[in-house]
Amino acid sequence: MAATDHEAGTDAGPDAGAASLAGKTILMSGGSRGIGLAIALRAARDGANVVLLAKTDKPDPRLDGTIHTAAAAIEAAGGRVLPVVGDVRSDEAVSRAVEGAVSAFGGIDVVLNNASVLTLAGTLELTPKRYDLMQDVNVRGTYMLTRAALPHLLHAGNPHILTLSPPLNLAPQWLGSHPAYTLAKYGMTLCTLAFAAEFAGQGVAANALWPRTTIATAAVANILGGAEMVRRSRTPEIVADAAHAILTTPARELTGQVLIDEDVLRERGMEDFGQYAVDPSAELMPDLYLNP
Repeated sequence: MAATDHEAGTDAGPDAGAASLAGKTILMSGGSRGIGLAIALRAARDGANVVLLAKTDKPDPRLDGTIHTAAAAIEAAGGRVLPVVGDVRSDEAVSRAVEGAVSAFGGIDVVLNNASVLTLAGTLELTPKRYDLMQDVNVRGTYMLTRAALPHLLHAGNPHILTLSPPLNLAPQWLGSHPAYTLAKYGMTLCTLAFAAEFAGQGVAANALWPRTTIATAAVANILGGAEMVRRSRTPEIVADAAHAILTTPARELTGQVLIDEDVLRERGMEDFGQYAVDPSAELMPDLYLNP
């Protein structure tokens, strides 16, 4: 059920709720499952408001969950939620999500660029349609969702843009492997770093976040390596906990960075990461774009 009354984090003032997302409003692309849903659930446990702009309206046998099951889980975790069925490639859908966030919750405190398409085909194998899809969802979606929300972020007490995208590793290993996907993911990071530079003087933080290891998601299971790769992965909760740590940091103290989940948590005192292992006995698999 969508919340309809007014309670925005923008009303709380710049220092309110420094270690909590209570009352904050997060606008997220995707989020029906995987890392995005884990981040939403972590925020919901604080009492955050979550606006999901996602496509999965009906069950898909290839994927777990829909926008509606995600919304129910967010409410059960203690948050308030507004599900907006739509595609981040659509300007109309983006406008509906932003307008819905403002109408339901009074403002926007966080933009979470989570939606992404993964295709690991080489240049000669990749179809133009698939190339365009990755550019439109990953890069244009990141840019346009953030752009639409920025007028409201500029009035928030602790505004953050957080994008799930990797460090800009220019090693030939990554430039030569699945270049179209690399271009699309690096484009997300470049958008985020550009927002950080453009709005630094106005106190809007913009950072990218990437996992140290592969994460047990449908993409990893279906595309990167099946059950064995999942066994060597961590759970989405490590990214969710790192995102929470970033989003509760004062915006002027952390911006323009490409952050790694494990490093974020280590800097905050965590030493034991065993709780996040799918199989504690398995050797973890480093994620893409990270050198050993």
